[in-house]
Amino acid sequence: MVISMLMKKRMKISKGGQVSIPAPIRKRWGTTTILLEDRGDEIVLKPVPDDPIAAAAGAFAGQGHGPGLDTIRQEEREAEREIEERKYGK
Repeated sequence: MVISMLMKKRMKISKGGQVSIPAPIRKRWGTTTILLEDRGDEIVLKPVPDDPIAAAAGAFAGQGHGPGLDTIRQEEREAEREIEERKYGK
């Protein structure tokens, strides 16, 4: 089932080039950052995450089948320790 929210509203552009996005739309988007796409004969505004890194990390949580970051860090530390021991004969 597809739910479509269509809202058309005539807006004024301020002298500074600003347009206000109505509060209900801003709240529904849940972000204060948008992407403006100029398509030549129209402008499209799309909500984007305020913190794209956190959003991407959350989107891929639980997707991996490999070791976790802590495990990888521990393995790297052990490998570095072994290299140092071989290098300096400890």
